[in-house]
Amino acid sequence: MTFLPLYAAADTTTAADSISRWWQDDTVRSWVVAKPLGILLILCVAVIGSWLLRRLITKLADNSIKQGRLTSPLTPRKQHKETDKALARTQEARRTSRIQTLAGVGRSAVAIFVWVWAALAVLDKLGVNVAPLVASAGVVGVALGFGAQALVKDFLSGIFMLMEDQYGIGDTIDLGNGVFGDVESISLRITTVRDIDGALWYVRNGEIMQVANHSDRYSVARVQVPIALSNDPTHALHVITAAAADAAHDADIRDFILAKPTVNGMSGLEVDHMSYRVSVKTLPGKQWDVQRALQAAILTAMQAEGVSTPYPRRMAIFDLDESGTGLTRKEE
Repeated sequence: MTFLPLYAAADTTTAADSISRWWQDDTVRSWVVAKPLGILLILCVAVIGSWLLRRLITKLADNSIKQGRLTSPLTPRKQHKETDKALARTQEARRTSRIQTLAGVGRSAVAIFVWVWAALAVLDKLGVNVAPLVASAGVVGVALGFGAQALVKDFLSGIFMLMEDQYGIGDTIDLGNGVFGDVESISLRITTVRDIDGALWYVRNGEIMQVANHSDRYSVARVQVPIALSNDPTHALHVITAAAADAAHDADIRDFILAKPTVNGMSGLEVDHMSYRVSVKTLPGKQWDVQRALQAAILTAMQAEGVSTPYPRRMAIFDLDESGTGLTRKEE
């Protein structure tokens, strides 16, 4: 039978007592058990909460897109079924793009909110006084707001633009200052527009003070027809009206027209000509196609019916007279 020396047993007892006292210390137990478990719990809540909220936003966006596909905003007309279907697809694609963009913004905002809360909660659990940090963050946020106010303005303008559905990808818009064309892409900061010459304009959303959308719901093709003062106004009106009505049934443009052409009568009277205005409601973005066809049809009908345009075949030529001191006018 083996016996430990008396001093060895005393050392063992002392070490056990030291460990026991160390473990029973509230500060030690707090840093070894309570705080790590609390931090782990905060991180788990942040991960699960962020995932659930992001999932919820995605689900709501998907449901909104599916509900829009089930109920079309248009009632197809019998004679224009294909045109109405194409228009419905275009509007649905625009609405889908807007919903997806807003959902992306919502997911980013949720992630920022959750993880900022998690960071502050972890610091508080570690014993750091977060009140000065929050106050400092407010001061820094104000400073950054002044320094990056243009960027904040761009983002806010982009959010409101998407929420209000001011324009979408594929729309033809006029932003002023020579920026006129088709929208190619939209983000929260910039809108890109391709003009008629092929130039791609990058426009900050915060700089868009006003926008004219030529592709929202419907468009109007407008033609101003000038004729000579020597024509009979009533006869000219009948010719223009008949030509516009016939052009509306042309196979190339009839699917673009939403209503019968309207001839507003004599809309202008000048010293050398009078003019008639023709307008017709068209599908969004198709007004220029209809306008070109109307102009060609009306001019052809006017030539066939003897309705002359201002100065159709006459040209004034000035030449020196025989003495060489004056001018004489010749008509050709």
